[in-house]
Amino acid sequence: MIKKSLLYAEVEMEVPFQDVDAMQVVWHGNYFRYFEVARSKLLRMIDYDYAEMRASNYMWPIIETRVRFVQALRYRQLILVGAALMEWENRLKIDYLIRDSHSGARLTTGTTVQCAVDVHNNELQLVSPPALLERLKAHL
Repeated sequence: MIKKSLLYAEVEMEVPFQDVDAMQVVWHGNYFRYFEVARSKLLRMIDYDYAEMRASNYMWPIIETRVRFVQALRYRQLILVGAALMEWENRLKIDYLIRDSHSGARLTTGTTVQCAVDVHNNELQLVSPPALLERLKAHL
């Protein structure tokens, strides 16, 4: 688990063949797909995945990403992808940790930042909308 997070979700995945490059390691762009699987599980924990976001009249585009590749992921490797909600008052900041499923070794870390945008007028929200805050409060 990632320290000081409000919520944490983790999924186990096997690296598929189509995700590796000519050097037999996972192509760097695919790591964000793995993050997405864990992020979706995390958001479903509070009933605020993408369908619920849209129904609440907010989009949550990713505005910033960061990733650090510690060790390469390889075809058929079993990995654990964790997502931790670190900030939520003004934005969604989610930290990620990819570990080897067998050894627990840290393989990759990352962060994404999402901000709420009103679907009707495309205005960026400077604070998280009540739709998110109410769900988080209910989860606590």
